Amino acid sequence: MPIRNRRAAALPAKLSRSWLLINSAKEEDFAPGLASEADSVIFDLEASVPDDLKASARDSVMKALNGGMTAWVRISPTTSQHWEDDVAALSKADGLRGVMLAETERPDQVTYTAMRLRAGTPVIALVESALGVENATQIASAPGTFRLAFGTNDFRKDVGVSADPMALAYARSRLVVASRVGGLPGAIDGPTEVNADESAITQACQVTADMGMTGKLSLNRAQVELVNRGLSPSEDEVAWALELIAAHESGASIGDGSYLPRLARAQKIASLADSYGLWNA
Repeated sequence: MPIRNRRAAALPAKLSRSWLLINSAKEEDFAPGLASEADSVIFDLEASVPDDLKASARDSVMKALNGGMTAWVRISPTTSQHWEDDVAALSKADGLRGVMLAETERPDQVTYTAMRLRAGTPVIALVESALGVENATQIASAPGTFRLAFGTNDFRKDVGVSADPMALAYARSRLVVASRVGGLPGAIDGPTEVNADESAITQACQVTADMGMTGKLSLNRAQVELVNRGLSPSEDEVAWALELIAAHESGASIGDGSYLPRLARAQKIASLADSYGLWNA
Protein backbone atom coordinates (compact mmCIF):
# COMPACT_ATOMS: atom_id res chain seq x y z
CA MET A 1 0.00 0.00 0.00
CA PRO A 2 1.46 3.40 -0.97
CA ILE A 3 2.55 5.75 1.80
CA ARG A 4 1.09 9.22 2.15
CA ASN A 5 3.47 12.09 1.51
CA ARG A 6 5.12 12.41 4.92
CA ARG A 7 5.39 16.18 4.95
CA ALA A 8 1.73 16.58 4.10
CA ALA A 9 0.63 13.84 6.48
CA ALA A 10 2.31 15.66 9.37
CA LEU A 11 0.64 18.99 8.60
CA PRO A 12 -2.54 19.73 10.59
CA ALA A 13 -5.57 20.09 8.33
CA LYS A 14 -6.29 23.48 9.86
CA LEU A 15 -3.14 24.69 8.07
CA SER A 16 -3.69 22.86 4.77
CA ARG A 17 -3.27 25.13 1.76
CA SER A 18 -3.88 22.78 -1.17
CA TRP A 19 -6.91 20.48 -1.12
CA LEU A 20 -6.72 18.01 -4.01
CA LEU A 21 -10.01 16.56 -5.23
CA ILE A 22 -9.70 13.08 -6.75
CA ASN A 23 -12.50 11.44 -8.73
CA SER A 24 -13.45 8.40 -6.65
CA ALA A 25 -14.45 6.50 -9.80
CA LYS A 26 -10.77 6.57 -10.82
CA GLU A 27 -9.16 4.33 -8.24
CA GLU A 28 -5.87 4.45 -10.12
CA ASP A 29 -5.53 8.12 -9.13
CA PHE A 30 -5.72 7.47 -5.38
CA ALA A 31 -2.07 6.51 -4.81
CA PRO A 32 -0.50 9.26 -6.98
CA GLY A 33 -2.73 11.82 -5.30
CA LEU A 34 -1.73 10.70 -1.82
CA ALA A 35 1.94 10.73 -2.80
CA SER A 36 1.68 14.25 -4.24
CA GLU A 37 2.54 17.51 -2.48
CA ALA A 38 -1.14 18.22 -1.75
CA ASP A 39 -1.49 19.22 1.89
CA SER A 40 -4.85 17.40 2.02
CA VAL A 41 -6.45 14.90 -0.34
CA ILE A 42 -10.19 14.54 -0.88
CA PHE A 43 -11.75 11.49 -2.54
CA ASP A 44 -14.73 12.94 -4.38
CA LEU A 45 -17.98 10.96 -4.25
CA GLU A 46 -20.10 13.88 -5.37
CA ALA A 47 -19.80 16.11 -8.44
CA SER A 48 -17.21 14.13 -10.38
CA VAL A 49 -19.02 10.78 -10.10
CA PRO A 50 -22.14 10.02 -12.21
CA ASP A 51 -25.09 8.54 -10.32
CA ASP A 52 -24.69 5.12 -11.90
CA LEU A 53 -21.07 4.90 -10.70
CA LYS A 54 -21.52 6.20 -7.15
CA ALA A 55 -21.97 2.77 -5.55
CA SER A 56 -18.84 1.33 -7.12
CA ALA A 57 -16.89 4.52 -6.38
CA ARG A 58 -18.00 4.35 -2.75
CA ASP A 59 -16.80 0.74 -2.59
CA SER A 60 -13.42 1.84 -3.95
CA VAL A 61 -13.15 4.55 -1.32
CA MET A 62 -14.03 2.15 1.49
CA LYS A 63 -11.50 -0.38 0.22
CA ALA A 64 -8.82 2.32 0.20
CA LEU A 65 -9.67 3.80 3.60
CA ASN A 66 -9.85 0.39 5.25
CA GLY A 67 -6.72 -0.78 3.47
CA GLY A 68 -4.19 1.70 4.82
CA MET A 69 -4.95 4.94 2.98
CA THR A 70 -6.09 8.10 4.75
CA ALA A 71 -8.05 10.90 3.10
CA TRP A 72 -10.97 13.27 3.29
CA VAL A 73 -14.12 12.44 1.32
CA ARG A 74 -16.52 14.84 -0.39
CA ILE A 75 -20.01 13.47 0.09
CA SER A 76 -23.36 14.22 -1.50
CA PRO A 77 -25.66 16.90 -0.05
CA THR A 78 -28.11 15.99 2.69
CA THR A 79 -30.98 16.38 0.22
CA SER A 80 -29.71 13.41 -1.79
CA GLN A 81 -30.30 9.72 -1.16
CA HIS A 82 -26.59 9.27 -1.87
CA TRP A 83 -25.87 11.18 1.34
CA GLU A 84 -27.47 8.40 3.38
CA ASP A 85 -25.33 5.80 1.65
CA ASP A 86 -22.20 7.93 2.00
CA VAL A 87 -22.45 8.53 5.75
CA ALA A 88 -23.55 4.95 6.47
CA ALA A 89 -20.46 3.62 4.72
CA LEU A 90 -17.97 6.21 5.96
CA SER A 91 -19.00 5.71 9.57
CA LYS A 92 -17.07 2.44 9.23
CA ALA A 93 -14.01 3.85 7.42
CA ASP A 94 -10.79 3.56 9.45
CA GLY A 95 -8.74 5.99 7.37
CA LEU A 96 -11.32 8.78 7.12
CA ARG A 97 -9.80 12.13 8.05
CA GLY A 98 -13.05 14.03 7.65
CA VAL A 99 -15.76 14.82 5.12
CA MET A 100 -16.60 17.75 2.88
CA LEU A 101 -20.36 18.24 2.75
CA ALA A 102 -21.55 19.42 -0.66
CA GLU A 103 -24.19 22.13 -1.05
CA THR A 104 -24.25 23.17 2.59
CA GLU A 105 -26.93 25.79 3.16
CA ARG A 106 -27.95 25.41 6.80
CA PRO A 107 -26.10 24.71 10.06
CA ASP A 108 -28.21 21.68 10.93
CA GLN A 109 -26.98 19.92 7.79
CA VAL A 110 -23.44 19.96 9.15
CA THR A 111 -24.43 18.90 12.64
CA TYR A 112 -26.62 16.05 11.43
CA THR A 113 -23.82 14.83 9.17
CA ALA A 114 -21.34 14.88 12.05
CA MET A 115 -23.80 12.95 14.21
CA ARG A 116 -24.03 10.18 11.62
CA LEU A 117 -20.26 9.70 11.48
CA ARG A 118 -17.81 8.55 14.13
CA ALA A 119 -17.56 10.94 17.05
CA GLY A 120 -15.16 13.77 16.37
CA THR A 121 -15.14 13.44 12.58
CA PRO A 122 -14.60 16.96 11.21
CA VAL A 123 -16.93 18.35 8.55
CA ILE A 124 -15.93 20.94 5.97
CA ALA A 125 -19.02 22.86 4.88
CA LEU A 126 -18.87 23.44 1.13
CA VAL A 127 -20.93 26.56 0.47
CA GLU A 128 -22.18 26.71 -3.12
CA SER A 129 -25.28 28.90 -3.19
CA ALA A 130 -26.64 32.31 -2.27
CA LEU A 131 -28.50 30.82 0.69
CA GLY A 132 -25.34 29.12 1.93
CA VAL A 133 -23.38 32.36 1.73
CA GLU A 134 -26.07 34.29 3.61
CA ASN A 135 -26.14 31.58 6.32
CA ALA A 136 -22.34 31.33 6.50
CA THR A 137 -22.01 32.69 10.02
CA GLN A 138 -24.53 30.21 11.41
CA ILE A 139 -22.91 27.37 9.48
CA ALA A 140 -19.46 28.32 10.78
CA SER A 141 -20.79 28.26 14.34
CA ALA A 142 -22.56 24.91 14.01
CA PRO A 143 -21.34 21.93 16.06
CA GLY A 144 -19.21 19.77 13.78
CA THR A 145 -18.05 22.46 11.36
CA PHE A 146 -14.28 22.33 10.88
CA ARG A 147 -13.74 24.78 8.00
CA LEU A 148 -15.78 26.55 5.35
CA ALA A 149 -15.08 26.05 1.65
CA PHE A 150 -16.35 27.98 -1.34
CA GLY A 151 -17.85 26.14 -4.31
CA THR A 152 -17.23 28.90 -6.81
CA ASN A 153 -18.58 27.24 -9.95
CA ASP A 154 -21.93 26.20 -8.51
CA PHE A 155 -22.25 29.55 -6.73
CA ARG A 156 -21.78 31.35 -10.03
CA LYS A 157 -24.48 29.20 -11.62
CA ASP A 158 -26.85 29.90 -8.73
CA VAL A 159 -26.33 33.65 -8.67
CA GLY A 160 -25.45 34.37 -12.29
CA VAL A 161 -22.16 36.19 -11.77
CA SER A 162 -18.91 35.93 -13.68
CA ALA A 163 -15.60 34.50 -12.49
CA ASP A 164 -14.19 38.01 -12.10
CA PRO A 165 -12.71 38.39 -8.59
CA MET A 166 -14.80 41.50 -8.00
CA ALA A 167 -18.01 39.58 -8.76
CA LEU A 168 -17.09 36.95 -6.16
CA ALA A 169 -15.59 39.30 -3.57
CA TYR A 170 -18.74 39.61 -1.45
CA ALA A 171 -19.18 35.84 -1.13
CA ARG A 172 -15.52 35.26 -0.36
CA SER A 173 -15.60 37.99 2.28
CA ARG A 174 -18.69 36.49 3.89
CA LEU A 175 -16.93 33.14 4.29
CA VAL A 176 -13.77 34.77 5.65
CA VAL A 177 -15.66 36.83 8.22
CA ALA A 178 -17.92 33.90 9.15
CA SER A 179 -14.87 31.70 9.73
CA ARG A 180 -13.43 34.29 12.06
CA VAL A 181 -16.70 34.68 13.96
CA GLY A 182 -17.04 30.91 14.26
CA GLY A 183 -13.49 30.49 15.51
CA LEU A 184 -12.54 28.35 12.52
CA PRO A 185 -9.33 28.13 10.49
CA GLY A 186 -9.28 30.19 7.30
CA ALA A 187 -11.80 29.48 4.57
CA ILE A 188 -10.91 27.35 1.55
CA ASP A 189 -11.33 28.91 -1.90
CA GLY A 190 -12.66 27.19 -5.01
CA PRO A 191 -10.41 25.68 -7.70
CA THR A 192 -8.90 27.16 -10.80
CA GLU A 193 -9.64 25.43 -14.10
CA VAL A 194 -8.13 21.97 -14.38
CA ASN A 195 -5.89 23.00 -17.29
CA ALA A 196 -4.94 26.44 -15.96
CA ASP A 197 -1.36 27.48 -16.58
CA GLU A 198 1.15 28.60 -13.97
CA SER A 199 0.37 32.29 -14.44
CA ALA A 200 -3.36 31.75 -13.99
CA ILE A 201 -2.85 29.65 -10.87
CA THR A 202 -0.47 32.21 -9.38
CA GLN A 203 -2.93 35.03 -10.02
CA ALA A 204 -5.82 33.00 -8.59
CA CYS A 205 -3.83 32.25 -5.44
CA GLN A 206 -3.08 35.94 -5.05
CA VAL A 207 -6.82 36.65 -5.11
CA THR A 208 -7.38 33.89 -2.56
CA ALA A 209 -4.72 35.28 -0.25
CA ASP A 210 -5.81 38.90 -0.72
CA MET A 211 -9.34 37.96 0.31
CA GLY A 212 -8.07 36.37 3.52
CA MET A 213 -8.67 32.76 2.55
CA THR A 214 -5.95 30.30 3.50
CA GLY A 215 -6.72 27.18 1.46
CA LYS A 216 -7.68 26.35 -2.11
CA LEU A 217 -9.28 23.39 -3.82
CA SER A 218 -7.46 21.87 -6.78
CA LEU A 219 -8.63 19.53 -9.53
CA ASN A 220 -5.17 18.69 -10.83
CA ARG A 221 -2.31 17.32 -8.75
CA ALA A 222 0.16 19.13 -11.04
CA GLN A 223 -1.17 22.40 -9.58
CA VAL A 224 -0.78 21.73 -5.87
CA GLU A 225 2.82 22.86 -5.47
CA LEU A 226 1.90 26.19 -7.08
CA VAL A 227 -1.03 26.50 -4.69
CA ASN A 228 1.19 25.72 -1.72
CA ARG A 229 3.67 28.35 -2.82
CA GLY A 230 0.98 30.92 -3.53
CA LEU A 231 -0.64 30.51 -0.12
CA SER A 232 2.57 30.46 1.92
CA PRO A 233 4.42 33.44 3.37
CA SER A 234 6.81 34.86 0.77
CA GLU A 235 10.59 34.89 1.22
CA ASP A 236 10.42 38.62 1.95
CA GLU A 237 7.72 38.09 4.58
CA VAL A 238 9.71 35.35 6.26
CA ALA A 239 12.86 37.48 6.27
CA TRP A 240 10.93 40.44 7.71
CA ALA A 241 9.40 38.25 10.42
CA LEU A 242 12.76 36.79 11.39
CA GLU A 243 14.33 40.25 11.60
CA LEU A 244 11.51 41.70 13.72
CA ILE A 245 11.41 38.75 16.11
CA ALA A 246 15.19 38.84 16.51
CA ALA A 247 15.05 42.56 17.30
CA HIS A 248 12.26 42.02 19.80
CA GLU A 249 14.15 39.25 21.54
CA SER A 250 17.15 41.57 21.73
CA GLY A 251 15.11 44.11 23.64
CA ALA A 252 13.84 46.46 20.92
CA SER A 253 11.55 49.19 22.25
CA ILE A 254 7.86 49.15 21.40
CA GLY A 255 8.02 52.54 19.69
CA ASP A 256 4.42 53.11 18.62
CA GLY A 257 0.97 51.56 18.65
CA SER A 258 1.64 49.50 15.53
CA TYR A 259 4.49 47.55 17.12
CA LEU A 260 2.52 44.84 18.91
CA PRO A 261 0.24 44.10 15.93
CA ARG A 262 3.33 43.88 13.70
CA LEU A 263 5.01 41.58 16.19
CA ALA A 264 1.93 39.35 16.32
CA ARG A 265 1.92 39.16 12.52
CA ALA A 266 5.63 38.33 12.48
CA GLN A 267 5.10 35.55 15.01
CA LYS A 268 2.25 34.14 12.94
CA ILE A 269 4.40 34.18 9.80
CA ALA A 270 7.22 32.50 11.69
CA SER A 271 4.87 29.81 12.96
CA LEU A 272 3.57 29.15 9.44
CA ALA A 273 7.11 29.10 8.08
CA ASP A 274 7.99 26.42 10.62
CA SER A 275 4.89 24.40 9.77
CA TYR A 276 5.48 24.63 6.02
CA GLY A 277 9.24 24.12 6.25
CA LEU A 278 10.05 27.50 4.69
CA TRP A 279 13.04 28.64 6.72
CA ASN A 280 15.49 26.67 4.60
CA ALA A 281 13.44 26.55 1.42
